[in-house]
Amino acid sequence: MNERTQAFDDAVAQSAARIRASGRQPRIAVLLGSGWHEFSAAVRDTVSMRYADLPAFPVLGIAGHAGTLVLGRCGAHEVAVLAGRKHAYETGDAQAMKGAIATLAACGVQVLVQTNAGGSLEPSMRSGALMLLTDHLNITQRSPLQGDTGSERFVDLRDAYDPSLRRQAHAAAQRRGVTLHEGVYAWVLGPQFETPAEIRMLQRLGAQAVGMSTVPETILARRFGLRVLALSLITNMGCGLHDEALSHAHTLASAQAAGARAVPLLHAIVEALEV
Repeated sequence: MNERTQAFDDAVAQSAARIRASGRQPRIAVLLGSGWHEFSAAVRDTVSMRYADLPAFPVLGIAGHAGTLVLGRCGAHEVAVLAGRKHAYETGDAQAMKGAIATLAACGVQVLVQTNAGGSLEPSMRSGALMLLTDHLNITQRSPLQGDTGSERFVDLRDAYDPSLRRQAHAAAQRRGVTLHEGVYAWVLGPQFETPAEIRMLQRLGAQAVGMSTVPETILARRFGLRVLALSLITNMGCGLHDEALSHAHTLASAQAAGARAVPLLHAIVEALEV
């Protein structure tokens, strides 16, 4: 084992020990993207930890991402809520969330529920719509598993977004009378938004939404044996499909406006999951 691997394993062990010391035993983790952060307030009986106090967790630097781990209850489930992610576009490192996800797995988490804000490539999905991920396109062709050794790095991504969890999510949305679209999510590195030509390319490749996150975390979760469910909150139409000007401020504002509808559905979905 080289020094880098040893340092990573030590950081994960220390982080997992601090979480276990809280007395909580989460089986579901919820990773919150832009627009979804009010979910933390819906969790009961909470204990909060800063990412900065967990050696395997990243330091965050993007507006709208708090950098707090919240342990608590959602319905009958004990959950670990990650308020914020570090994006690959910040440093070019697709492994940014590797330590956090490895820590969750070490603590016994079995399901990772991911959320993000995304751009729509479908006229029927306007700003404020919700989309359940069925698959993804890794347009960047970067992997958070580069540098790993052993056969575990050759991860099978068939059904990366767990079909059973997706059925449960649809049932929860139907009970609430909420339309939950489905589609393929294309991961682009960013931080710049896509060009109209790139949007047309992604449409032809079969994507329904595009964004700058989620795919590395899905690959990592599958590597560490977690089942994955992921939802996109649509904040804008892809460049060239509408005349709106795109910016990070626009994304945050749109996500905040739609969050009041998205967060209760997320709570209902997590509460209803069978783990």
